[in-house]
Amino acid sequence: MNKRLWKTGTAVLFMLALIIAGCSSKSSSNAPGTADKPGKARLAIAASFYPMAEFARQVAGDLADVKNLVPAGTEPHDWEPTPQDMKLLEQADILIYNGAGMEHWVDKVLGSLGNSKLVAVEASAGVQLMAGSGHEHEDEDGHNHEAADKAHEAGHDHEHNADPAEQESSHDHASNAAHEEDHDHDHGEFDPHVWLSPRLAIEQVRSIEAALVKADPEHTEAYHANAQGYIAKLEALDAKFKEEIGKLKRKELVTQHAAFGYLAKEYGLTQVAVAGLSPEQEPSAERLAELVTFSREHQVKAIFFETLVSSKVAETLANEIGAKALVLNPLEGLTADEEKQGLDYIGVMERNLQSIVDGLSL
Repeated sequence: MNKRLWKTGTAVLFMLALIIAGCSSKSSSNAPGTADKPGKARLAIAASFYPMAEFARQVAGDLADVKNLVPAGTEPHDWEPTPQDMKLLEQADILIYNGAGMEHWVDKVLGSLGNSKLVAVEASAGVQLMAGSGHEHEDEDGHNHEAADKAHEAGHDHEHNADPAEQESSHDHASNAAHEEDHDHDHGEFDPHVWLSPRLAIEQVRSIEAALVKADPEHTEAYHANAQGYIAKLEALDAKFKEEIGKLKRKELVTQHAAFGYLAKEYGLTQVAVAGLSPEQEPSAERLAELVTFSREHQVKAIFFETLVSSKVAETLANEIGAKALVLNPLEGLTADEEKQGLDYIGVMERNLQSIVDGLSL
Protein backbone atom coordinates (compact mmCIF):
# COMPACT_ATOMS: atom_id res chain seq x y z
CA MET A 1 0.00 0.00 0.00
CA ASN A 2 1.22 3.53 -0.75
CA LYS A 3 2.73 4.92 2.51
CA ARG A 4 1.15 8.37 2.00
CA LEU A 5 -2.27 6.77 1.41
CA TRP A 6 -1.83 4.62 4.54
CA LYS A 7 -0.99 7.69 6.65
CA THR A 8 -3.99 9.57 5.24
CA GLY A 9 -6.29 6.65 6.02
CA THR A 10 -4.94 6.39 9.53
CA ALA A 11 -5.49 10.10 10.14
CA VAL A 12 -9.06 9.87 8.89
CA LEU A 13 -9.78 6.93 11.21
CA PHE A 14 -8.25 8.84 14.13
CA MET A 15 -10.43 11.88 13.43
CA LEU A 16 -13.51 9.66 13.19
CA ALA A 17 -12.66 8.14 16.59
CA LEU A 18 -12.40 11.60 18.12
CA ILE A 19 -15.75 12.63 16.64
CA ILE A 20 -17.43 9.46 17.94
CA ALA A 21 -15.90 9.98 21.40
CA GLY A 22 -17.13 13.56 21.40
CA CYS A 23 -20.63 12.45 20.50
CA SER A 24 -20.50 9.82 23.22
CA SER A 25 -19.42 12.44 25.76
CA LYS A 26 -22.29 14.70 24.75
CA SER A 27 -24.70 11.81 25.03
CA SER A 28 -23.38 11.04 28.51
CA SER A 29 -23.75 14.67 29.62
CA ASN A 30 -27.38 14.50 28.57
CA ALA A 31 -28.09 11.32 30.57
CA PRO A 32 -31.18 11.11 32.79
CA GLY A 33 -31.06 13.19 35.93
CA THR A 34 -28.70 15.87 34.59
CA ALA A 35 -29.39 19.44 33.55
CA ASP A 36 -29.90 20.67 29.97
CA LYS A 37 -31.02 17.32 28.59
CA PRO A 38 -33.04 17.66 25.38
CA GLY A 39 -34.86 14.48 24.48
CA LYS A 40 -34.33 13.03 27.95
CA ALA A 41 -36.09 9.76 28.74
CA ARG A 42 -36.49 10.25 32.49
CA LEU A 43 -37.94 13.03 34.58
CA ALA A 44 -35.94 14.52 37.46
CA ILE A 45 -38.30 14.72 40.45
CA ALA A 46 -37.57 16.30 43.84
CA ALA A 47 -39.85 15.31 46.72
CA SER A 48 -40.14 17.31 49.94
CA PHE A 49 -40.08 14.33 52.34
CA TYR A 50 -40.61 10.57 52.49
CA PRO A 51 -44.33 10.00 51.69
CA MET A 52 -44.16 12.34 48.70
CA ALA A 53 -41.04 10.56 47.43
CA GLU A 54 -42.63 7.14 47.89
CA PHE A 55 -45.84 8.10 46.08
CA ALA A 56 -43.81 9.67 43.26
CA ARG A 57 -41.66 6.57 42.84
CA GLN A 58 -44.72 4.34 42.70
CA VAL A 59 -46.33 6.44 39.95
CA ALA A 60 -43.16 7.13 37.98
CA GLY A 61 -41.73 3.63 38.04
CA ASP A 62 -38.50 3.56 36.01
CA LEU A 63 -39.43 6.67 34.03
CA ALA A 64 -38.04 9.16 36.57
CA ASP A 65 -35.24 9.75 39.04
CA VAL A 66 -36.88 10.67 42.38
CA LYS A 67 -34.84 12.43 45.07
CA ASN A 68 -36.14 12.69 48.64
CA LEU A 69 -34.82 16.02 49.89
CA VAL A 70 -35.01 15.12 53.60
CA PRO A 71 -32.36 12.54 54.62
CA ALA A 72 -33.31 9.30 56.39
CA GLY A 73 -33.82 9.76 60.13
CA THR A 74 -34.40 13.52 59.85
CA GLU A 75 -37.57 15.10 61.24
CA PRO A 76 -38.99 17.20 58.36
CA HIS A 77 -41.10 19.82 60.16
CA ASP A 78 -38.21 22.25 60.65
CA TRP A 79 -35.94 21.02 57.85
CA GLU A 80 -34.45 23.66 55.54
CA PRO A 81 -33.01 23.07 52.04
CA THR A 82 -29.22 23.27 51.73
CA PRO A 83 -27.33 24.94 48.85
CA GLN A 84 -26.98 21.45 47.33
CA ASP A 85 -30.75 21.01 47.51
CA MET A 86 -31.24 24.37 45.82
CA LYS A 87 -28.90 23.27 43.02
CA LEU A 88 -30.93 20.08 42.61
CA LEU A 89 -34.16 22.08 42.41
CA GLU A 90 -32.66 24.33 39.76
CA GLN A 91 -32.20 21.22 37.59
CA ALA A 92 -35.42 19.36 38.51
CA ASP A 93 -38.46 18.97 36.28
CA ILE A 94 -40.95 18.53 39.13
CA LEU A 95 -41.11 19.38 42.84
CA ILE A 96 -43.71 17.36 44.77
CA TYR A 97 -44.64 18.60 48.23
CA ASN A 98 -47.48 17.93 50.66
CA GLY A 99 -48.57 21.49 51.38
CA ALA A 100 -51.03 22.52 54.12
CA GLY A 101 -48.18 24.19 56.02
CA MET A 102 -45.97 21.10 56.27
CA GLU A 103 -43.13 22.59 54.22
CA HIS A 104 -42.73 26.14 55.48
CA TRP A 105 -39.86 26.74 53.05
CA VAL A 106 -41.65 26.08 49.74
CA ASP A 107 -42.98 29.52 48.82
CA LYS A 108 -39.67 31.21 49.66
CA VAL A 109 -37.68 28.67 47.65
CA LEU A 110 -39.99 28.78 44.63
CA GLY A 111 -39.72 32.56 44.61
CA SER A 112 -35.93 32.42 44.48
CA LEU A 113 -35.39 29.73 41.82
CA GLY A 114 -34.35 30.49 38.27
CA ASN A 115 -35.78 27.21 36.99
CA SER A 116 -38.64 28.51 34.84
CA LYS A 117 -39.81 25.05 33.80
CA LEU A 118 -40.12 23.54 37.27
CA VAL A 119 -43.62 22.15 37.88
CA ALA A 120 -44.45 22.43 41.60
CA VAL A 121 -47.14 20.03 42.78
CA GLU A 122 -49.02 20.53 46.06
CA ALA A 123 -50.25 16.98 46.66
CA SER A 124 -52.81 17.95 49.32
CA ALA A 125 -54.56 20.50 47.11
CA GLY A 126 -58.20 19.60 46.68
CA VAL A 127 -58.27 17.67 49.97
CA GLN A 128 -60.57 19.07 52.66
CA LEU A 129 -58.12 19.99 55.37
CA MET A 130 -58.82 19.65 59.05
CA ALA A 131 -58.23 22.58 61.36
CA GLY A 132 -55.03 22.36 63.34
CA SER A 133 -56.55 22.15 66.78
CA GLY A 134 -53.41 21.75 68.83
CA HIS A 135 -53.74 19.07 71.48
CA GLU A 136 -57.51 18.99 71.72
CA HIS A 137 -59.74 16.30 70.25
CA GLU A 138 -59.46 16.42 66.50
CA ASP A 139 -62.57 17.61 64.65
CA GLU A 140 -64.98 15.10 66.16
CA ASP A 141 -67.92 16.76 64.41
CA GLY A 142 -66.18 16.62 61.02
CA HIS A 143 -65.98 20.43 60.75
CA ASN A 144 -63.44 21.86 58.31
CA HIS A 145 -62.32 25.48 58.24
CA GLU A 146 -63.63 27.44 55.28
CA ALA A 147 -60.14 28.81 54.82
CA ALA A 148 -58.87 25.34 54.00
CA ASP A 149 -61.19 25.11 51.02
CA LYS A 150 -60.26 28.61 49.86
CA ALA A 151 -56.57 27.82 50.05
CA HIS A 152 -56.91 24.68 47.95
CA GLU A 153 -59.84 25.16 45.59
CA ALA A 154 -57.73 26.67 42.80
CA GLY A 155 -55.78 23.54 41.87
CA HIS A 156 -52.62 21.71 42.80
CA ASP A 157 -49.89 22.10 40.18
CA HIS A 158 -48.29 24.99 38.37
CA GLU A 159 -45.18 25.95 36.46
CA HIS A 160 -42.80 28.07 38.50
CA ASN A 161 -41.95 31.41 36.84
CA ALA A 162 -44.63 31.01 34.19
CA ASP A 163 -45.47 34.06 32.12
CA PRO A 164 -47.43 36.80 33.97
CA ALA A 165 -50.69 35.97 32.22
CA GLU A 166 -50.59 32.48 33.73
CA GLN A 167 -49.18 33.30 37.15
CA GLU A 168 -52.43 34.56 38.61
CA SER A 169 -54.22 31.24 38.09
CA SER A 170 -51.28 28.88 38.49
CA HIS A 171 -49.91 30.34 41.73
CA ASP A 172 -53.18 30.78 43.62
CA HIS A 173 -52.03 28.60 46.48
CA ALA A 174 -49.14 31.00 47.13
CA SER A 175 -51.01 34.24 46.49
CA ASN A 176 -52.49 36.68 48.96
CA ALA A 177 -56.00 35.68 47.95
CA ALA A 178 -55.38 32.06 48.82
CA HIS A 179 -53.77 32.98 52.11
CA GLU A 180 -56.01 35.83 53.24
CA GLU A 181 -57.40 33.75 56.09
CA ASP A 182 -54.56 31.31 56.78
CA HIS A 183 -51.72 33.84 57.06
CA ASP A 184 -48.39 31.99 56.91
CA HIS A 185 -49.98 28.54 56.76
CA ASP A 186 -48.04 27.56 59.89
CA HIS A 187 -48.90 24.63 62.13
CA GLY A 188 -52.05 25.50 64.07
CA GLU A 189 -54.02 26.67 61.03
CA PHE A 190 -54.31 23.29 59.32
CA ASP A 191 -53.35 19.73 60.06
CA PRO A 192 -50.94 18.74 57.25
CA HIS A 193 -50.80 14.99 57.99
CA VAL A 194 -53.05 14.02 55.07
CA TRP A 195 -50.91 11.04 53.97
CA LEU A 196 -51.74 9.10 57.18
CA SER A 197 -55.22 8.33 55.84
CA PRO A 198 -54.85 5.68 53.11
CA ARG A 199 -57.98 7.05 51.44
CA LEU A 200 -56.51 10.55 51.27
CA ALA A 201 -53.15 9.11 50.21
CA ILE A 202 -55.01 7.84 47.15
CA GLU A 203 -56.04 11.43 46.34
CA GLN A 204 -52.42 12.52 46.66
CA VAL A 205 -51.27 9.74 44.32
CA ARG A 206 -53.80 10.87 41.73
CA SER A 207 -52.54 14.46 42.00
CA ILE A 208 -48.99 13.25 41.43
CA GLU A 209 -50.10 11.15 38.47
CA ALA A 210 -51.74 14.20 36.88
CA ALA A 211 -48.55 16.23 37.30
CA LEU A 212 -46.34 13.55 35.74
CA VAL A 213 -48.71 13.21 32.80
CA LYS A 214 -48.61 16.99 32.32
CA ALA A 215 -44.81 17.06 32.41
CA ASP A 216 -44.35 13.94 30.28
CA PRO A 217 -47.51 13.21 28.24
CA GLU A 218 -45.64 10.71 26.07
CA HIS A 219 -45.77 8.22 28.97
CA THR A 220 -49.36 8.86 30.06
CA GLU A 221 -50.41 5.22 29.83
CA ALA A 222 -47.47 4.03 31.92
CA TYR A 223 -48.07 6.60 34.66
CA HIS A 224 -51.76 5.74 34.74
CA ALA A 225 -51.07 2.00 34.97
CA ASN A 226 -48.51 2.53 37.75
CA ALA A 227 -50.87 4.79 39.68
CA GLN A 228 -53.80 2.38 39.37
CA GLY A 229 -51.65 -0.53 40.52
CA TYR A 230 -50.54 1.37 43.62
CA ILE A 231 -54.02 2.71 44.32
CA ALA A 232 -55.30 -0.88 44.35
CA LYS A 233 -52.80 -1.61 47.15
CA LEU A 234 -53.88 1.51 49.05
CA GLU A 235 -57.53 0.51 48.69
CA ALA A 236 -56.71 -2.91 50.16
CA LEU A 237 -54.89 -1.18 53.03
CA ASP A 238 -57.89 1.10 53.61
CA ALA A 239 -60.23 -1.90 53.71
CA LYS A 240 -57.95 -3.63 56.22
CA PHE A 241 -57.96 -0.57 58.50
CA LYS A 242 -61.76 -0.40 58.36
CA GLU A 243 -62.18 -4.08 59.13
CA GLU A 244 -59.68 -4.31 61.99
CA ILE A 245 -60.49 -1.01 63.71
CA GLY A 246 -64.21 -1.65 63.29
CA LYS A 247 -63.87 -4.63 65.66
CA LEU A 248 -62.41 -2.54 68.49
CA LYS A 249 -64.53 -1.48 71.47
CA ARG A 250 -62.09 1.11 72.76
CA LYS A 251 -61.71 4.11 70.42
CA GLU A 252 -59.53 6.63 72.31
CA LEU A 253 -56.15 7.01 70.61
CA VAL A 254 -53.81 8.85 72.99
CA THR A 255 -50.82 10.03 70.95
CA GLN A 256 -47.69 12.00 71.71
CA HIS A 257 -48.12 14.22 68.63
CA ALA A 258 -51.36 15.38 66.96
CA ALA A 259 -50.48 13.70 63.67
CA PHE A 260 -53.28 11.18 63.40
CA GLY A 261 -56.40 13.33 63.05
CA TYR A 262 -57.18 12.25 59.47
CA LEU A 263 -56.58 8.59 60.29
CA ALA A 264 -58.74 8.82 63.43
CA LYS A 265 -61.58 10.57 61.62
CA GLU A 266 -61.52 8.07 58.74
CA TYR A 267 -61.77 5.00 60.95
CA GLY A 268 -63.98 6.17 63.80
CA LEU A 269 -61.27 6.81 66.40
CA THR A 270 -60.86 9.79 68.72
CA GLN A 271 -57.35 11.23 68.76
CA VAL A 272 -56.32 12.68 72.12
CA ALA A 273 -52.89 14.23 71.66
CA VAL A 274 -50.39 14.99 74.41
CA ALA A 275 -49.00 17.91 72.40
CA GLY A 276 -49.94 19.78 69.24
CA LEU A 277 -49.11 19.48 65.55
CA SER A 278 -45.40 20.08 66.09
CA PRO A 279 -43.66 16.94 67.38
CA GLU A 280 -41.23 19.09 69.35
CA GLN A 281 -43.97 20.83 71.35
CA GLU A 282 -43.79 20.15 75.08
CA PRO A 283 -47.09 19.77 77.02
CA SER A 284 -47.69 21.84 80.12
CA ALA A 285 -47.96 20.25 83.57
CA GLU A 286 -51.66 21.13 83.49
CA ARG A 287 -52.11 19.32 80.18
CA LEU A 288 -50.36 16.21 81.50
CA ALA A 289 -52.61 16.24 84.58
CA GLU A 290 -55.67 16.45 82.31
CA LEU A 291 -54.44 13.48 80.30
CA VAL A 292 -53.81 11.41 83.43
CA THR A 293 -57.40 12.04 84.51
CA PHE A 294 -58.80 11.35 81.02
CA SER A 295 -56.78 8.16 80.62
CA ARG A 296 -57.90 6.77 83.95
CA GLU A 297 -61.55 7.63 83.30
CA HIS A 298 -61.47 5.95 79.87
CA GLN A 299 -59.30 3.03 80.99
CA VAL A 300 -56.57 3.88 78.47
CA LYS A 301 -54.02 1.09 78.37
CA ALA A 302 -51.63 2.39 75.70
CA ILE A 303 -49.91 5.70 74.96
CA PHE A 304 -48.58 5.96 71.42
CA PHE A 305 -45.24 7.60 70.71
CA GLU A 306 -43.40 8.01 67.41
CA THR A 307 -40.11 7.56 65.66
CA LEU A 308 -37.66 10.43 64.91
CA VAL A 309 -38.45 12.36 68.14
CA SER A 310 -37.96 11.67 71.85
CA SER A 311 -40.50 9.32 73.47
CA LYS A 312 -39.84 10.70 76.97
CA VAL A 313 -43.20 12.47 77.44
CA ALA A 314 -45.27 9.52 76.22
CA GLU A 315 -43.33 7.13 78.44
CA THR A 316 -43.76 9.42 81.45
CA LEU A 317 -47.54 9.49 80.93
CA ALA A 318 -47.66 5.73 80.36
CA ASN A 319 -45.74 5.09 83.58
CA GLU A 320 -48.06 7.42 85.51
CA ILE A 321 -51.21 5.53 84.52
CA GLY A 322 -49.72 2.05 84.29
CA ALA A 323 -50.10 1.82 80.51
CA LYS A 324 -47.85 0.52 77.73
CA ALA A 325 -45.95 2.86 75.43
CA LEU A 326 -46.33 1.69 71.81
CA VAL A 327 -44.96 3.04 68.53
CA LEU A 328 -47.31 4.77 66.06
CA ASN A 329 -45.27 6.01 63.13
CA PRO A 330 -46.35 9.33 61.50
CA LEU A 331 -44.33 8.37 58.41
CA GLU A 332 -42.64 11.73 58.15
CA GLY A 333 -39.47 9.84 57.31
CA LEU A 334 -37.94 6.39 57.56
CA THR A 335 -35.07 5.67 59.91
CA ALA A 336 -31.90 4.14 58.53
CA ASP A 337 -32.87 0.86 60.19
CA GLU A 338 -36.32 0.89 58.56
CA GLU A 339 -34.68 1.48 55.18
CA LYS A 340 -32.37 -1.50 55.77
CA GLN A 341 -35.43 -3.62 56.54
CA GLY A 342 -36.92 -2.64 53.18
CA LEU A 343 -39.96 -1.03 54.76
CA ASP A 344 -42.15 1.30 52.73
CA TYR A 345 -45.34 3.32 53.22
CA ILE A 346 -47.65 0.29 53.12
CA GLY A 347 -45.39 -1.80 55.35
CA VAL A 348 -45.18 0.91 58.00
CA MET A 349 -48.92 1.58 57.84
CA GLU A 350 -49.59 -2.13 58.38
CA ARG A 351 -47.35 -1.94 61.47
CA ASN A 352 -49.31 1.11 62.61
CA LEU A 353 -52.57 -0.79 62.27
CA GLN A 354 -51.23 -3.68 64.31
CA SER A 355 -50.00 -1.25 66.98
CA ILE A 356 -53.42 0.41 67.19
CA VAL A 357 -55.20 -2.96 67.42
CA ASP A 358 -52.76 -4.16 70.10
CA GLY A 359 -52.97 -0.95 72.12
CA LEU A 360 -56.75 -0.57 72.05
CA SER A 361 -57.33 -4.25 72.78
CA LEU A 362 -55.41 -4.25 76.09
